[in-house]
Amino acid sequence: MTMPPNTSDLAPSRQLKVSIGGIQKLSLVDYPGYVAAALFLSGCNMRCGYCHNPELVLPERLAPSIPVDEVMIFLKSRVGRLDGVVISGGEPTVNEDLPELCRMIKKLGFDIKLDTNGTHPDIVRGMVGEGLIDFIAMDVKGPLEKYVEIAARPIDLEAIKENVRLMIDSGIDHEFRTTIVREQLEVSDFEKIGELVKGAKRFALQHFRTGTTISPKFANYHTFTDEEFREAQKIMERYVGECVIH
Repeated sequence: MTMPPNTSDLAPSRQLKVSIGGIQKLSLVDYPGYVAAALFLSGCNMRCGYCHNPELVLPERLAPSIPVDEVMIFLKSRVGRLDGVVISGGEPTVNEDLPELCRMIKKLGFDIKLDTNGTHPDIVRGMVGEGLIDFIAMDVKGPLEKYVEIAARPIDLEAIKENVRLMIDSGIDHEFRTTIVREQLEVSDFEKIGELVKGAKRFALQHFRTGTTISPKFANYHTFTDEEFREAQKIMERYVGECVIH
């Protein structure tokens, strides 16, 4: 008879205020250079029309939350097989107990990559200072003057700038990235984006792809042409260490 796993050393001392809406048990692309698992946390303070994860963002469509203890049992079973864990979303930092979740994952010996929109630099700073995060990827929606339009929510632009500088100045491994919808962005916008992230290690220009999106109208929207991508890449290469196209 198979005995249930002993979870006494994994269980949090209280019920965590964190909602895990999904888990990808194996990823070779989400954490550069790592074999990783990815946790997708529910909740987001933006409503970007091109977002492909409405089940993690829209309250009326949220996926059922996976119990934290189940996730920790899985991760413990992958010690020695996985190198790291990606915490994505949604927007992970809207979950109150994100730092405690990271502490539990760190106790298993995993490196952690955080995907964020950069709206809560105070939370990110605390986790970086505690050594809970090893890599941060931040979505840069566009030049600051287009943030409210693209995010479809009021945005504290000072928080965005603060999170950018925190990532660059802390020395932590990082990447900034922008999803490119031609109806929202122009090649010339990347001059201002470049100024915003000047000195960053890495920047990724991401193709927008149609499919399931928060806003149905994006089914008819487009990404840049190959030539426009190359032009944007040349601009960004003046500001960052490396610029790639995904």
